[in-house]
Amino acid sequence: MTALTLSTSSPATTRVDAIVIGVAKGSGDSGTPVVAPGAETVDKALGGRLAAVLETLGATGGEGEITKLPAPDKLKAPLVLAVGLGAAPAAGEAYDPETLRRAAGAAARALAGTAKAAFALPVADGVESVAAVGEGVLLGAYAYTAYRGADGAAGNGQKAGAKGAKAAKGGRKGARDDARAPLAEAALLGAKPRDKAHKAAVERAAVLAEEVARARDLINMPPNDLYPASFAAQAQAAAKEHGLKIEVLDEKALVKGGYGGIMGVGQGSHHAPRLVRLSYTHAKAKKTLALVGKGITYDSGGISLKPPGHNETMKCDMSGAAAVFAAVVAAARLKLPVNVTGWLALAENMPSGGALRPGDVLTMYSGKTVEVLNTDAEGRLVLADALTRAGEESPDAIVNVATLTGAMVMALGNSTFGIMSNDEAFRTQVHETAQEAGELSWPMPLPPGLRKGLDSTIADISNMGERMGGGLTAGLFLQEFVSEGTPWAHLDIAGPAFNESAPSGYTPKGGTGSSVRTLLRLAERTASGELG
Repeated sequence: MTALTLSTSSPATTRVDAIVIGVAKGSGDSGTPVVAPGAETVDKALGGRLAAVLETLGATGGEGEITKLPAPDKLKAPLVLAVGLGAAPAAGEAYDPETLRRAAGAAARALAGTAKAAFALPVADGVESVAAVGEGVLLGAYAYTAYRGADGAAGNGQKAGAKGAKAAKGGRKGARDDARAPLAEAALLGAKPRDKAHKAAVERAAVLAEEVARARDLINMPPNDLYPASFAAQAQAAAKEHGLKIEVLDEKALVKGGYGGIMGVGQGSHHAPRLVRLSYTHAKAKKTLALVGKGITYDSGGISLKPPGHNETMKCDMSGAAAVFAAVVAAARLKLPVNVTGWLALAENMPSGGALRPGDVLTMYSGKTVEVLNTDAEGRLVLADALTRAGEESPDAIVNVATLTGAMVMALGNSTFGIMSNDEAFRTQVHETAQEAGELSWPMPLPPGLRKGLDSTIADISNMGERMGGGLTAGLFLQEFVSEGTPWAHLDIAGPAFNESAPSGYTPKGGTGSSVRTLLRLAERTASGELG
């Protein structure tokens, strides 16, 4: 992880490999970019011609645009990197935190292979700006190189548990010679090392980024090394390290306990399923938040096999469980005065002679029976058992996270997750929380009229409804397993969980760690009494 420090030094006197400055779009027809606050000494070193030089090099100030130029002799650094901030804010207003977060992330990615850089972005507006730049730098500097080179953790499954643990814990070691290491050290110029609020903001940013990296590492890990038992082992190691309580139900305990959904999904694989309960408690906590994550470590679709072209990224179907895992650990590391319980519903969905079949009926942990019409609608089955179990502990709210439906991707695209809830006020609060955290989301309805499509002729409910509005129907199915009177929200992160496009801002290619920031911010707001 990139080392992050605060500094009041001037960009002109800071000895680093690169100085990062911000540049905004110019107004009017000239197109000349505008140098952002924080870069005044760099501009002075160029005789006030920094904007003109950047324009000559083709810079426009567009969001995420990277322009590099040799530093003038008056600077101690050899390189100046200008990152685009988009439109400048109105007079007297600060840059939006997410704009700063993305710009810092883009700059950090562009500086891969660099030992030390100083970020002179606009942070004079206060703690929120310092936190955003810090988060952006650390999130943008992420790289997953565990399976590159002789020292990497790649294996053939013979020692997958040990190799998988090594890959997740040290996922940025053993890179090939041609793979550049992430930025090693970053100094935030303009921030105040002795300011308690600034220091706390950077410390939080470091914990958050490390836990997002934990989720990303798990998502990126190949399924021959990450399966239910090895995932559970990683949770056990983290629980021991951070003082969390953990309970792991193996296949025998799941059968004995009547967890028909989890066992049904996992019965086709030689990797048996698991249900993990990971909990953090605080002596001064007044509220309890339950988080439930879908953890399908590989989803072939089962007997309802996915079509060609849809299997290659299905290792990411455990992204919800990874996010929940990371959020619980982050809450513990930050010592938040709230109780947080994470439920990881882990299974591998495979076709075999013993696999779940379309037409089978499962008896769920709740006692309800479910007719399985499509074995590729498996995530809702494992979540249903975990939601029922989580509700037995009477938490103040339940939030589940899942890469649940392609329909949600069709509705909201690849960057935005949907939020459904049995409580409109709670849905609004979760949406506002995601906005605060800098994650794109959108509130979605649970139309009662779609519920009839889930009716079964032989069981209490079926796992498939109408094709149109499939993402909403999935939410209605889950709602059937939520304890009455408990505020509940369902986050369908199928779009943003795994980035198959080019990296941008602080978002890498591959696993993104989507919703970790939202869940942590939700825990913080619950701890402060803002929710409920």
